[in-house]
Amino acid sequence: MTVLVTGGAGYIGAHVVRLLQSAGREVVVVDDLSTGFADRVGGAPLVQLDLGEPSSVDPLTEACRAHGVTAVIHLAARKRVDESVARPLWYVTQNVGGLANVLRATRAARVDRFIFSSSAAVYGSCGEAAVGEDDATRPVNPYGRSKLAGELLLRDVVRSSDLRAVSLRYFNIAGAGWPELGDTGVTNLVTQTLDRLTRGERAEVYGTDYATPDGSCVRDYLHVLDLAQAHVAVLDRLEAGHLPRDVYNVGTGHGASVLEVLELLGQVSGLDAAPEAAPRRAGDPASVVAAVDRIRDDVGWVAQHRMPEVLSSAWAAWSAAHP
Repeated sequence: MTVLVTGGAGYIGAHVVRLLQSAGREVVVVDDLSTGFADRVGGAPLVQLDLGEPSSVDPLTEACRAHGVTAVIHLAARKRVDESVARPLWYVTQNVGGLANVLRATRAARVDRFIFSSSAAVYGSCGEAAVGEDDATRPVNPYGRSKLAGELLLRDVVRSSDLRAVSLRYFNIAGAGWPELGDTGVTNLVTQTLDRLTRGERAEVYGTDYATPDGSCVRDYLHVLDLAQAHVAVLDRLEAGHLPRDVYNVGTGHGASVLEVLELLGQVSGLDAAPEAAPRRAGDPASVVAAVDRIRDDVGWVAQHRMPEVLSSAWAAWSAAHP
């Protein structure tokens, strides 16, 4: 059995690939290498494709057939909220069109198991209570809408075929399972803050007037290694048969505010993380925290790492990459 991992040379994908390989599975990676690195795939065959292009369908189909692919973990996507606000049409092309192209190829190659990388952004602004999979989906930015459209497309394909598929709604991912697989992008709170602090600049807080306990946004921060392990656990269950539900949150069930994260990041790094206030960013909801009982009950997966471990591993990886 071979698993195709799209986006497998990226931050999250490289962790998924390494865990699959550690479990003795054959892996094929598809990545356009726009943000990923070929040396992160652990010797797996690498097919370089832009999945947003219709021309990717035929070579992807051939790769699935040539390597005997039986399952796909589709991680490749664009994921910056601010970028999606500025380029909504491109996000539809890349995220929804890319998924459609992968589904065309895998259907032609008779692949019957599929895990889709979705996002908590499908919920929009959730209030203080943990958000569950049956709660309303009201995304507040084009990125979140592209992920929700992907979930709906995948559900329609499942209904029309024998595909077994699950969408995993990620919450905020940080940390590193291995220092060499750390997040190289400066696109989330942790890496943005480390980048600023190690250049002698102050941390920034985008909005201090939200309806949260300290006025800053609250998020559920998940260790990337826990996320990768969730993919392996879900894949194991799909191989055994259909799961009872087709959408699962992947988070810790605990929220932390931006100000709390900055304080703890200062402690683990030894740097002065005292922040300065910046204006709100378009499309940012006030609070998003996962209800995680469904994936615990159906899959048997529970996050193992807490915030100090997440941030300590992020700092170790950042220090290794930026000595």
